[in-house]
Amino acid sequence: MSQKTLIQDKKELSFKDFKAEVLSDYKIAKISRECSLLGRREVLTGKAKFGIFGDGKEVPQLALAKAFKKGDFRSGYYRDQTFMMAIGELTAQQFFSGLYAHTNIEIEPMSAGRQMGGHFATHSLHEDGSWKNLTEQYNSSADISPTAGQMPRLLGLAQASKIYRNEKAVQHKTNFSNKGNEVAWGTIGNASTSEGLFFETINAAGVLQVPMVMSVWDDEYGISVHAKHQTTKESISEILKGFQRENDTNGYEIFVVNGWDYVQLVDVYNKAGKIAREEHVPVLIHVNELTQPQGHSTSGSHERYKGKERLQWEKEFDCIEKMRKWIIDFELTTDAGEVLRFVDSEEEIILLEKEAKKTVLTAKRNAWNAYSNEFIAEVQVASKLLSRIANKSKNGVFITKYKTDLEKTVDPIAKDILVAARKTLRYLKEEEFPEKKELQNYIKEIIKDAASKYSSYLLSESDFSAVKVLEKKPIYAPSKNVVDARIVMRDNFDALLKKHPEVIIFGEDAGFIGDVNQGLEGLQEKYGDIRVADTGIREATIIGQGIGLAMRGLRPIAEIQYLDYLLYALQIMSDDLATLHYRSFGKQKAPLIIRTRGHRLEGIWHAGSPMGGIINNIRGMHVLVPRNMNKAAGFYNTLLEGDEPALVIECLNGYRLKEELPTNLGEFKTPIGLVETVREGTDITIVSYGSTLRIVEETAKELQQIGISIEIIDAQSLLPFDLNSDCVKSLLKTNKLLVIDEDVPGGASAYILQEILEKQDGYKYLDSKPATLTAKAHRPAYGTDGDYFSKPSAEDIFEKVYEIMHESNPALFKSLY
Repeated sequence: MSQKTLIQDKKELSFKDFKAEVLSDYKIAKISRECSLLGRREVLTGKAKFGIFGDGKEVPQLALAKAFKKGDFRSGYYRDQTFMMAIGELTAQQFFSGLYAHTNIEIEPMSAGRQMGGHFATHSLHEDGSWKNLTEQYNSSADISPTAGQMPRLLGLAQASKIYRNEKAVQHKTNFSNKGNEVAWGTIGNASTSEGLFFETINAAGVLQVPMVMSVWDDEYGISVHAKHQTTKESISEILKGFQRENDTNGYEIFVVNGWDYVQLVDVYNKAGKIAREEHVPVLIHVNELTQPQGHSTSGSHERYKGKERLQWEKEFDCIEKMRKWIIDFELTTDAGEVLRFVDSEEEIILLEKEAKKTVLTAKRNAWNAYSNEFIAEVQVASKLLSRIANKSKNGVFITKYKTDLEKTVDPIAKDILVAARKTLRYLKEEEFPEKKELQNYIKEIIKDAASKYSSYLLSESDFSAVKVLEKKPIYAPSKNVVDARIVMRDNFDALLKKHPEVIIFGEDAGFIGDVNQGLEGLQEKYGDIRVADTGIREATIIGQGIGLAMRGLRPIAEIQYLDYLLYALQIMSDDLATLHYRSFGKQKAPLIIRTRGHRLEGIWHAGSPMGGIINNIRGMHVLVPRNMNKAAGFYNTLLEGDEPALVIECLNGYRLKEELPTNLGEFKTPIGLVETVREGTDITIVSYGSTLRIVEETAKELQQIGISIEIIDAQSLLPFDLNSDCVKSLLKTNKLLVIDEDVPGGASAYILQEILEKQDGYKYLDSKPATLTAKAHRPAYGTDGDYFSKPSAEDIFEKVYEIMHESNPALFKSLY
């Protein structure tokens, strides 16, 4: 690519403007490089904990930034600092504030110190949790560290443009899209393309034909492992050639470009952006011959695994060095005989480089001062308090030592202050004076402040929170309209699709046949194959589609056919979806609803009850376990009034059972976080959920016949659980507790037990040992007998309750065995 071509591409600019742009780009690259170099030193001196930097990737990121437009989204790799600087969303001072983990979101806007450096995000939400106009800003979805974990989300971010362009029902949502012209830009390291998530996403994007541009930064290594151990043929573009689109097939446009060639990079990225934006065709850009001057991270040195020849090559082909040489050597003679240059001498470049270095040094100093001065001031406050306490306490000598040690601490942090304060309090346990109370309050204030800094925004704290949506009961016709329960689901989804034009439902078998249990029967025909769609068998990217669509203002319901298959997608749910609101300090959200079905199906792979693993991996989402389809439908209605992600697990064996069909479809709401007492009793409280609850209800009748009255509580919602503490209110009556669950021992039953006994202080009201009745430790075996001997049966429940009552009153309830 000649220099002249680049100038022609910039024909709206004068050479003076073009020169200014090139030199500005170079300065940004140098600022970014200096940040990386100085950032490493800050880690090695102990001021920061860990560093992973974008050195060696600067020039291609400048080119990417030129093609990136307002409204576009990035879903990227943790080395994209130059790109963020080039679009004006990251300053050098913010870079260092992130490295120091400054907890002020105004100072460290990427995550308020919740993520290590290199993880970037923009703010999609106003302070009240409402959406900003995303078309008027550059957008970066909040990064995650797990390799290739950014890929599934990228698919959904790109698909949203396709939906906004082609689905009339949502074209009024102009805050989220300008006629579907937005591109989703992905970045990844070459070694991470070995991950299954990369291939699954690449395939799905090719099938869907979405406007996605995928950049692979190829520096020939993955940590210390060479590409020959990572990728067939040592080239991702080579092995993806079969994805290249042809005249009669869909597929990709594939570009291969050297990462040190500024001119060619700008040209390729402009072409890629144009193709994706206008034609909605995915593009792969394989950026070759990149370097990693400081190695993978601050945890090691690349000199340990790179030979002398490679290290020398990296010096010569460093993209900034190549760009520097191009700028110095650039010379073009116009038709009028005028010689055009970017610089007249190397001194101009040296001066620019000095300015960049000075900018970074100043930024580092300002970031550190902003971070450390807060703690220095707080040390003075704590020191004065400890001094006053030491003067009054009989243990003043020991307290003075804590005070002195705190004052001598180099670069103190909140932990140092709190440790001194809490250790001091131990010496005051037998003393009483006003300063002790002051210290107690001081400690409580620091811990309260830390909760805001480190534990807020796990879930929505806005008025849009789904927990704040009030219950609304189903209304039934005077003459009972009893139907197969699947009809309740189908007709309620029909009402929701009509009521909420932004609702998109998709999954395996969800479209043409209306899902495997006919809960979506006929809805694709009615609403079209964009709003009710089939997908391939690819659970991780089904969830990824949902995350990206939800981040762009749509309300996706992503269907995973069976609960056990959710494990394919659990990593994405855990690392991305469940943490999004938290890791962005409440500045991004993805109110994705995941629909699946489980409970009591027979066989190892369709047992439908790995609940303990699920609820402990996806904190930051709601987990809802309705016992019937009326309750399930009510949960969907509730969730669509809120702004939080959730997993709804329908009872697989409940679709053909009979239920009444409400008349207020789409309107009745099941409350989130509240239990329901489905049977009053006096002798023992049983807590369960899902399909097992029906077995409990049947067994209650048999127990009643022998004089045992059980109170049955349907958990309904596991995350959150029993916000009104109704379980402990039941224990006030019965004084006995049994938790019944079809998960393995120590799974969801242990969680429920902790919630009731520890969080609600239920242990105070028990007259006998609390008990659990669970499935066996293994996955359930196949067949009716497999289910009977693997999971709690009616007889198991009867005998467990009887055993507890026997312990309480052995004279009345004589031992069965």
